Amino acid sequence: MSAASKQTGAQGGVPAGAREGADDSVLPFAAEGLDVRGRTVRLGPSIDLILSRHGYPPVVSRVLGEAAALTVLLGSALKFQGRFQLQTRSDGPVSMVVVDFDTPDRLRACATFDADKVAAAEAAGETGTGALLGHGHLALTIDQGAEMSRYQGIVAIEGGGFEDAAHTYFRQSEQIPTRVRLAVGEEISGAGEARHTAYRAGGLMVQFLPQGGEGAAAQSAGDEGDEVDDRWREAHLLVDTVEDHELIDSTVSSERLLYRLFHERGVRVFEAQGVREACRCDRSRILATLTRFDEDDRRAMVGDDGRIGVTCEFCSRHYDIDPAEIGLESGSQEGSTP
Repeated sequence: MSAASKQTGAQGGVPAGAREGADDSVLPFAAEGLDVRGRTVRLGPSIDLILSRHGYPPVVSRVLGEAAALTVLLGSALKFQGRFQLQTRSDGPVSMVVVDFDTPDRLRACATFDADKVAAAEAAGETGTGALLGHGHLALTIDQGAEMSRYQGIVAIEGGGFEDAAHTYFRQSEQIPTRVRLAVGEEISGAGEARHTAYRAGGLMVQFLPQGGEGAAAQSAGDEGDEVDDRWREAHLLVDTVEDHELIDSTVSSERLLYRLFHERGVRVFEAQGVREACRCDRSRILATLTRFDEDDRRAMVGDDGRIGVTCEFCSRHYDIDPAEIGLESGSQEGSTP
């Protein structure tokens, strides 16, 4: 962790300089008296932009917002330039979620859903994240570029949400006792014609990492072993007191939340890291993708107006392509779909 840190102890209240409601940032911390490390994330304008541009139903926005918060919690811990991706495929009303985090700070996300199934789930009151995802799998992929091998971990989704999936992943793959909390909500400001609603998302991840107790030793001391270490029991119980609004309230900083949880043991926070909405799509990437299709497929993409239209699933940006740009005679409609 960064050497730039500040100590919060049992005396003196919230540390000077604590940022009130720091949006679009990740804050690493350590509660050394409990041998735990962790991170908090608060997403404001970035997640509101991602969700509002798609016009998803609110329950779908909540699912994607939780996935984005979890992805940033995990991806921001990477110490190299690359991409961390969370992707689900499942049989529920929300059949696919994709979130990309390009280190150190670029976030984009999108979801695929069945509108009729979502409406039926809402009518039945089955709007929890687990119910909307259904059964399937969640894949976590680390991509360090063409010169490095990709790593992928896969976790079954069995009617649970992203918190459950994260706990399963760390228990089975990393063998690190971990507790994750995620929340998404809408914040209303102003009144009348000035009334504005914006999405917010937040998350907290705490891991038990005792000195000399990494790996299996840490797991055996955690909540999956025969004996529960008192330090982890205490940290686990403290995290379970966190309410959703504390993770997304723009007037409550991450520092204040961490102080409330861990002030009796002392908590140290490190340098915060910014997060921003940023899509990787651009015209050159779109053209490179299209030219990989064979000529018949490219001709089938040409519309009645003699142009090819491509819309990015992540940022909804529309690209108007001249067929000549991908090796077809300009304006040709031969083989185009009606």
